[in-house]
Amino acid sequence: MSLLLNALAVTGRRAAVVCVRQHSSLTAELIENMDKKSTWDRFYTETSSKTSSFKNFEWFFGFEPVQDFIMPHLSAKSHMNSLFQVLDMGCGTSALGPFIYRHSPFPVRVTCADISPIAVRLMQEHIRAKAIQPHNPSSQLEFLELDCIQLHRHYGSSSVDLIVDKGTTDALLRSKEGKGKAGQVLKQCLKVLRNSGALLQFSDEDPDARLLWLETEAQESGVMAADVGVQEVGEIRGVCYYCYQVTPRPVTQQ
Repeated sequence: MSLLLNALAVTGRRAAVVCVRQHSSLTAELIENMDKKSTWDRFYTETSSKTSSFKNFEWFFGFEPVQDFIMPHLSAKSHMNSLFQVLDMGCGTSALGPFIYRHSPFPVRVTCADISPIAVRLMQEHIRAKAIQPHNPSSQLEFLELDCIQLHRHYGSSSVDLIVDKGTTDALLRSKEGKGKAGQVLKQCLKVLRNSGALLQFSDEDPDARLLWLETEAQESGVMAADVGVQEVGEIRGVCYYCYQVTPRPVTQQ
């Protein structure tokens, strides 16, 4: 496995343990810049060039460990007879979004969005080649190049039912210049989510730290704009993961 793949295949503090060998300065630079488009373009270019066949890259884990956290959210009907809108935010080349599309018994529109056009192209080519069929014939699947600090450029206010974030916020928070961007992403999520919607963040960050950060960032003029909760996903390969659920709270005018 290359230095770049080693640096990004595991999360922040564990990456330092696993990867620091001869080129520690380069490894540190890569880890610090996971908020940069150029880092991910390089990552997906390098990983795709190392193999003749496509392989999904899963940050943390795939769909199976978290399907019971995701699928119950799909049962609610969307507004005005439209498709239930699901966003896989910072999808990379994960199979998470396609799995939701394939397994949802309800009609959904799954948008897999990533800042890297290379990741988007790889997934588009892969899905065309695989010809994945949805469980519900009305469901739709799309791949989109999108910077998640600008969700409003693609979505209107209160238009999304479910946002899944598997490692995207973690990558931003663990980057040298990414903490501010992580806060912007959360605010964008709350802006585009319906009042009945939810943001699910899957992370290995301890609840004492993540809950405090979420509660701090999810404020509008000093008033909480969201309810925040956490459930334990469980231990996978020796690491404990959590599901942080953020649901918009209508801000009442005084």
